[in-house]
Amino acid sequence: MQKVAVFGNAGGGKSTLSRKLSELTGLPLYVLDKIQYQPGGVKIAQAEYERIHQEIVDSDRWIIDGFGSIETLWPRLDKADSLIYVDLPLPVHFWWVTKRFVTGYFQAPAGWPERSPILKSSLSSYRVLPLCHQYLTPKYRDYVEQARSTRKVYHLRSTAEIARFFETLAKENQA
Repeated sequence: MQKVAVFGNAGGGKSTLSRKLSELTGLPLYVLDKIQYQPGGVKIAQAEYERIHQEIVDSDRWIIDGFGSIETLWPRLDKADSLIYVDLPLPVHFWWVTKRFVTGYFQAPAGWPERSPILKSSLSSYRVLPLCHQYLTPKYRDYVEQARSTRKVYHLRSTAEIARFFETLAKENQA
């Protein structure tokens, strides 16, 4: 596990999972939202994002958290030696976006660029959730099934599976 792509629908706990994974493995963590967006939520130019993304993907060790863009998603997944797909039930994603929205007024969500607009970002997540579930989720599921033969795949479908993933990883790191 040297090049890890963490992906899935909005509000699935990818950033929390990625932070814990980075702490356990010592791999450098790259949060795509922090790369794509400047403080205040201003998006950088697509060409600049793609350049930075490519530099990271070409490096030897990384955990990359998030979606980024459709242009960079599939090449990143192809370069990863380990895939972590967070595929929780859609109502869980909606609940966690709501939870992040409410708590975000008191404390900035971890992994978000400084001074990100919590209302605008949350509304965007609510809008994207069903679209991602309808269009990307089937593609993600197909991709991870095909990738199982060549790479390590963690298809996490519940909070219990996420907890077991960390238990297993902690045991492996102790051995």
